[in-house]
Amino acid sequence: MDSNDVERVGEARDELQKLLAEPELEHAKLLVFANKQDVQLPHTMRVSEVTDQLGLSHLRQRDWYVQGCSGTTGEGLHEGLDWLASSLRNA
Repeated sequence: MDSNDVERVGEARDELQKLLAEPELEHAKLLVFANKQDVQLPHTMRVSEVTDQLGLSHLRQRDWYVQGCSGTTGEGLHEGLDWLASSLRNA
């Protein structure tokens, strides 16, 4: 998710909720990469704001994680994938 795209976060939340409602994804783990955490843009949301805006704190029956990252430097990508691998191993 583009952490600087405040105008479209509602659209992203709605689409995510539609996906999570699909029966085929009932037991799927959810990893969200909050991109652009490395830049100082005026509207960049922190990871906690991304979590709130996507409504993830209301997900009770699903493993989810939001990892801040930088798509240009790769920072945070390994940490997110480590969480996913660990989560899948423990399933």
